[in-house]
Amino acid sequence: MGRLFGTDGIRGIANKDLTPELAYNIGRAGAYVLSKGKKGAIVVGKDTRQSGDMLEAALTAGICSIGLDVISLGIVPTPAVAYLTRKYNALAGVVISASHNPVEYNGIKFFNQEGYKLNDDIEEEIEELILNIEKIRHRPIGGDIGRIIPERDAYKHYIGYLKSTIEGDFKNIKIALDCGNGALYKIAPQLIEELGGEVIVINHKPNGTNINVECGSTNPEKLQSLVVERKAQVGLSFDGDGDRLIAVDELGNIIDGDHILAICGTYLHSKGKLKNNTVVGTVMTNMGLDHYLKSKGIGIVKTAVGDRYVLEEMLENGYVLGGEQSGHIIFLEHNTTGDGLLTGIKLIEVMKGTDKKLSELRGIMNKFPQVLVNAKVREELKNSYMEDEEIRTEIKRVEEMFHGEGRVLIRPSGTEPLVRVMIEGKDKEKILDIANKLAKFIEDRIGS
Repeated sequence: MGRLFGTDGIRGIANKDLTPELAYNIGRAGAYVLSKGKKGAIVVGKDTRQSGDMLEAALTAGICSIGLDVISLGIVPTPAVAYLTRKYNALAGVVISASHNPVEYNGIKFFNQEGYKLNDDIEEEIEELILNIEKIRHRPIGGDIGRIIPERDAYKHYIGYLKSTIEGDFKNIKIALDCGNGALYKIAPQLIEELGGEVIVINHKPNGTNINVECGSTNPEKLQSLVVERKAQVGLSFDGDGDRLIAVDELGNIIDGDHILAICGTYLHSKGKLKNNTVVGTVMTNMGLDHYLKSKGIGIVKTAVGDRYVLEEMLENGYVLGGEQSGHIIFLEHNTTGDGLLTGIKLIEVMKGTDKKLSELRGIMNKFPQVLVNAKVREELKNSYMEDEEIRTEIKRVEEMFHGEGRVLIRPSGTEPLVRVMIEGKDKEKILDIANKLAKFIEDRIGS
């Protein structure tokens, strides 16, 4: 991973880390690499953060300086940019968003002309030019400079497309929405209403600074209460850029990404639409999903954490459903990235198609308890803990204790001098005790 690009684009505190000057250079470098000398347009969308206007202006200037037009979509979710990149036959798409992060942060991420996130090699090529921007000598003049083309109604194409993925309508279904004061604040209620559903909506009045503030997919508590109080059949909670979903059943219980994979995977399997009879998860996927899918004769493949790795696995092996516990779910038949609103309406489609309450569907999978304990270690040793033979032996010993009914996942923190010990099993008190002991063992070996 480079100095600028992380697992989901370039992020930082807006106007401090992610400055207008940097955004301009990102626009120039990204446009130069992704256009490959061709004329055309790049679509640009953003979430509701106040800093989005500033960064869009700088980024757009950089793109236009290479001679490419910018199709400005305004406030739209990340998956809409992926779709509209294909719809407009654009050379690339750009999203200005920091997803679920606090308002002071913002980010810039790219899609290629097919609507997929960029691979590491392309990101590294762009980053090299951002850090050495003087290498780009291309300076068109006159009529060859790019223009800005406002397309503020483009989101309607996205709504129309989502509607086309659903059979029937949502009449007589009461649906509660928490839009997180983010990019779906207008689109999500409009789609549900056009599908005939009864909408109850909260956190749909963004003011530039309230995105993700005690709301949305990372804070579903208010939605849980709303669903129960208003007797809704389902609640859908989105993050700031609309690429993930956490749902709530009619009893107020959380439906996370693992539950969604179980529910939708089973439904697709029953319809003969689960290609290669396999669901894709990550190393953080709960073992309860493994056990459930196995009982139904469905396979599961796991990748590193990050929806881009899930997507790579799906593309490489022809799978159509994959995602993360956090609610990034990819329905590859319909979109090229995680899509919270698409996931929500697909979940409702399963409710309709099976004539079951969401609480019944949630009950098909029993999640294993999961505990996470941090071991404080020396910074210089956190990435090499497995080189310690005694730690390696102890981890293996713990894993063998479970006999396939639990697991151990150890990974270093990306930002702190910590090694995270995650243990999953059927008995929460037992696995917490084991995790604490293993974390202490690691601290004793490589701690300060």
